[in-house]
Amino acid sequence: MSEQFQKSDKTVFQVLKDELFTAVVGDVLDVMGYQHQFLPAGIAPLRSDMKIVGRAMTVLEADVFSEGSPSSVGPLANKPFGLMMEALDDLREDEVYIATGASLRYALWGGLMSTRAQHLKAAGAIVDGYLRDSWEIENLGFNVFSRGIYAQDQGPRGKVIDYRCPIRIGDVTIVPGDLVFADREGVLIIPKAAEAEAIQRALDKVRTENKVAVAIREGMSACEAFSTFGVM
Repeated sequence: MSEQFQKSDKTVFQVLKDELFTAVVGDVLDVMGYQHQFLPAGIAPLRSDMKIVGRAMTVLEADVFSEGSPSSVGPLANKPFGLMMEALDDLREDEVYIATGASLRYALWGGLMSTRAQHLKAAGAIVDGYLRDSWEIENLGFNVFSRGIYAQDQGPRGKVIDYRCPIRIGDVTIVPGDLVFADREGVLIIPKAAEAEAIQRALDKVRTENKVAVAIREGMSACEAFSTFGVM
């Protein structure tokens, strides 16, 4: 592994943003045996040019069907939004708020949450559900991925019940600190144990693909290109 990837997360993040894209990193993860690292295809950026690179700050949601009562015994029963405020305030620089566990009855992310996360220098938010306040989020320029836009509030319908805990979205288990890489083609979770090798392999693959593109433009057939370079 090149020394540059051992220096700091900042260097890794910049390489991913400037030189790579999710498809090529996903390809090399397949070859390495990590074949279930993309979140479901329905999770997409609010704006197509949005891109997220950072460390996962995982959040677990749950549906509720009342706002609590004096007879409720659950520790969060009478706490609006559950632990959502605490989770939001716990975001650190370059982390990604990534939430799942709720139904699709309400939005999991909004404008004020984006304002707070941006102030904390978070890298973005990815929710396995809807967002709202879309114009406000776009004006802020904060990177958010979701399953779509829906104005219905979380308030009486859902709560955050835990954070910085393992979660699962689709076929992917996500643990706090996993590397998150998201662009308009998908959301990829890169396990910590694989990230250094995956990034180096992806850089090598991109450079080879650039050579293939030149060869094809100059008249090389697809069959010959694959036989020569091993990628297509």
